[in-house]
Amino acid sequence: MRPVITATIAVLLLTPAASQARQSNGFERWFTDETMRIDYFHTGDAVNEVVSLDQVYVRGTWAGSLTNLIDPFDNGRYFIRVSDEASGELLFSRGFNSYFGEYQTTDPAAAGIPRTYHESALLPCPKQPIHFTLEVRERDNSFREIFSSTIDPGGVGVIREPPAERVDTIEMLRSGDPHDCVDIAFIAEGYAEHERAKAVNDLERWIEIMFSEEPYQSNREHFNIYGVFRASAESGVDEPTRGLWRRTAVNSGFNALGLPRYLLTEDNRTLRDIAGNVPCDAIVIMVNSERYGGGGIYNLYAISTVDDELSGHVFLHEFGHSFAGLADEYYTSTVAYNEFYPAGIEPAEPNITALLDPDRLKWRHLVEPGTPLPTPWDKEEYEGIPARQRELRQEARARVDRLRQEGASEEAIKRVEDEMEQAVQELGDRREEILTGLPESAAVGAYEGAGYSTSGLYRPMRDCLMFRNSSENRTLCVVCRDAVLCMIRYYRGLSPAG
Repeated sequence: MRPVITATIAVLLLTPAASQARQSNGFERWFTDETMRIDYFHTGDAVNEVVSLDQVYVRGTWAGSLTNLIDPFDNGRYFIRVSDEASGELLFSRGFNSYFGEYQTTDPAAAGIPRTYHESALLPCPKQPIHFTLEVRERDNSFREIFSSTIDPGGVGVIREPPAERVDTIEMLRSGDPHDCVDIAFIAEGYAEHERAKAVNDLERWIEIMFSEEPYQSNREHFNIYGVFRASAESGVDEPTRGLWRRTAVNSGFNALGLPRYLLTEDNRTLRDIAGNVPCDAIVIMVNSERYGGGGIYNLYAISTVDDELSGHVFLHEFGHSFAGLADEYYTSTVAYNEFYPAGIEPAEPNITALLDPDRLKWRHLVEPGTPLPTPWDKEEYEGIPARQRELRQEARARVDRLRQEGASEEAIKRVEDEMEQAVQELGDRREEILTGLPESAAVGAYEGAGYSTSGLYRPMRDCLMFRNSSENRTLCVVCRDAVLCMIRYYRGLSPAG
């Protein structure tokens, strides 16, 4: 067993104050103010995974904190750990999720079909050789090493050429030093050369949407926002189910993992090359399309189309995934995953729980005394309303067909249709009331139904942007806002807990 394991345990047992002080004194000792990017290939199926090193780059300023170098969140399916090769001292760690990790939960992966994805790890550039380790979270929440390598920053194989050419950058919001702020790169995707002005207008609109909601609104002065534009050869994005293929800046496409609305890119190398033109803690890909869709992967990127009526909601929802590691709280929509959260295991994400120990609920500090855990809600009625709405529509269609066969007047037919629409609307109003219109709807508790599971997983409140994208709601619940705020503080170099 390598000494780095003992060093890792020792560092994680430090008090927050001692850890932060040590990191503050350690950055200049161990790192230069540059970004090292370690690219690797991740291959496998549901039960096997192999990692192989691709290239190592040193490019641009390190955008992250100079003090918060050890990840305190215990979130993400994967963890990178960087230690000094000579002493074994842990210098840097970061949790994250990956496209490959999602693929492992799909039917093709379960059938033993392997796939390869390109991935990157970003860290401040070390001054001396490091031991780089990639670990995967097991089903019991322990971690297992799947790859390690010694990397010498002074080695001849480390690439120090400039990032991608033919890229224009726009500083949209400058609040301070990148080390003390959250730096977001908004990548324009699917905008042709003649659509530069549209890209800027769309970015301005998204910035306005972002800072109209909490906790972003109250922390605007802690963000740096950059627009990054590389003209796409064609407008739009790949839509495989519609037979449409576009040549675009980062090669995004719908139908990721076989789900029509799921929009992602697998071209990690190009994305990283383009984003590397600016200081970057987080990446958002703006897709020039009117279609509904998006995606978000923790510490990878958020992506959404810009011109659907719910695009602003989707953007904020997906950014919640990618920036703060928030889980999906919905459980009735179709997804591509199988048992994404194993039964009987507490999820790592900060906004869902298996409630295995109610006395140690993650968000207990936000729960009013006396609130029952789990927290009762009109779950059966809520779940039954869509089925009843479908029944009403089917009954109305059958009645209309009979009336037409009998030669009834259009007035009589319209009366049936209007009655049906009114009944459907009343049910919809009742469903909305269950989520937002009742006094108890504002209570923080543990509501069953979350993380793609109708039972066994719980969310903090009845309603939240992570629970649904709707015209009625663009707001994160207080627990999710708290998680985002912790991440903002982390990038600012402060204690995440506040």
